[in-house]
Amino acid sequence: MRPICIAALTIIGGVPFFAQLKTNPAKADMTSVEQTLIQLERDWNQATIAKDYKTLERIMGDDWIGIDYLGITVTKAETIAEIKFGESSNKSVELGEMKVRVFGGTAVVTGTDTEKSTYHGKDSSGNYAWMDYAWMDVFVKRNGRWQAVASESTKLGK
Repeated sequence: MRPICIAALTIIGGVPFFAQLKTNPAKADMTSVEQTLIQLERDWNQATIAKDYKTLERIMGDDWIGIDYLGITVTKAETIAEIKFGESSNKSVELGEMKVRVFGGTAVVTGTDTEKSTYHGKDSSGNYAWMDYAWMDVFVKRNGRWQAVASESTKLGK
């Protein structure tokens, strides 16, 4: 009888431990952050195509800085102005796989895309990659929401 009681107590005592492993709140929070940031990337691309400046203003921090595929540094204001005045536009963007890495209140999203676009009046369509990924966006959590603060993209030759 004693071995059965010990086995039963071990199993019963282990249930909370295994339940904790199964429903790890930190892992659930990480998944939620990843999903939020991936959705922000999708929203950002759609806003660029649709010229939805309100969404762009919300996603990009006022201090956002980007490095385009030519190595030119651009600000949020310059980027939005280029889109408004037709200097730059995305006609279509097909996002590929994205990877999210979170470091507390900072996150890095890398991904790939294939786009039909113009930049400063010239065709900039193509495949974009950063190492194994096409671009990199850095987000910071401010006042309870994520905002992009830096971006970089690299165009691959065809």
